[in-house]
Amino acid sequence: MTSNATHYNPVSCEFHDVLEALASVRRPASISFHDDDGALQQRTAIIHDVYSRDGAEYLSLSSGETLRLDQLVEVDGNRLTDFFCATGSGDA
Repeated sequence: MTSNATHYNPVSCEFHDVLEALASVRRPASISFHDDDGALQQRTAIIHDVYSRDGAEYLSLSSGETLRLDQLVEVDGNRLTDFFCATGSGDA
């Protein structure tokens, strides 16, 4: 499920903090995201880890999937578009 798109769009620090908090409580979260084909997908899974690799940030899920953070639409009622990310803020 990991996107191989050429450019990673960083998410805001505040949204990243939400993801890390959900990972720390180890409870299922409702996750909406765009797959590699752009189709909207939904999962309910535990976020195992939030990490960086090769200039992008990822979630690993209890379902065995890995999602790039910029693929996310909404996690546990928190919409990515509701969080502001300033360009060059060091969020990546």
